[in-house]
Amino acid sequence: MKLAWDDTVLPFQLDRSDIRGRVARLDGVLDGILKQHDYPPVVEALVAEMSVLTALIGETIKLRWKLSLQVQTNGPVRMIATDFYGPQEDGTPARIRAYASFDADRLTDATPMEQLGEGYFAVLLDQGEGTTPYQGITPLHGKTLANCAEAYFAQSEQLPTRFELSFGRVTEPGKPEHWRAGGVMLQHMPKASPFAKELPGEGGSGAGGLLQASDLVEGDEEENWSRANILLNTVEEMELIGPNLPPTDLLVRLFHEEQPRVFDALPVRFGCSCSEAKVRQSLSIYSARDIEKMTTDDGRVTADCQFCGAHYDLDPKTVGFEAESASDG
Repeated sequence: MKLAWDDTVLPFQLDRSDIRGRVARLDGVLDGILKQHDYPPVVEALVAEMSVLTALIGETIKLRWKLSLQVQTNGPVRMIATDFYGPQEDGTPARIRAYASFDADRLTDATPMEQLGEGYFAVLLDQGEGTTPYQGITPLHGKTLANCAEAYFAQSEQLPTRFELSFGRVTEPGKPEHWRAGGVMLQHMPKASPFAKELPGEGGSGAGGLLQASDLVEGDEEENWSRANILLNTVEEMELIGPNLPPTDLLVRLFHEEQPRVFDALPVRFGCSCSEAKVRQSLSIYSARDIEKMTTDDGRVTADCQFCGAHYDLDPKTVGFEAESASDG
């Protein structure tokens, strides 16, 4: 039986301090993402972590269209990309998709993070037509992708942020072994713009001079932030994943003295935005001669979606700016 709090993100606020947060639980969403691919377990773990980060961060933003997280590296796992599409209408779910690109022969028995090598963690925010996309980048930092996200918020937006995540394969009565993920995000509310552009000249206390959350709070704010983090440190992995502990009960267990207040939960689903029309649009810049070079021995132009695995098979005469018609056949 699907639990009511699976595949949701629950926003909350700690009324005793200027700290907001999110609790995420992913079950069917991860199934939808991972079943499209036959990833090795170490790659699945990275995609699972990236997916729950995407759910937590995406719900935090007043999103009109799309949030993307990307990791680019020189390691065995070359890229991880996720997209979070905001709800199209009130009461409708958000959608998440994700994929990874990797060199199978370079994967090792080391930890998932050690498969990444050197690279960067990027956040891209696109609010749709008529707006300028926002992009922030920070070097890969720390032992987890969550550490990278924390460094991004401290460095690029000067927002003290903490993630505590858990993910892995679980076995539940009556269900085959499958992936579940969950997590809590804490973030100190900004005093000014949430997209700060100027960074302190002296740098931060993190590796390579990167800012950390502790560099951004002082006085009472520092005390409140430290107290909330100490309480979050007591959370257990199975409390984060569930499925037997509702997020509301988890918040009471962790933060009852901080006066947690919850808001409406956001449902999330696996969803891809690919379509034949978008494939045709991407091919519309090519001439008939270019299209001929893309044509298979069977006389077709094909394309596969890296996110959902959808396969598109088109008549070459109907694609490109010299197409005979706008539809196949």
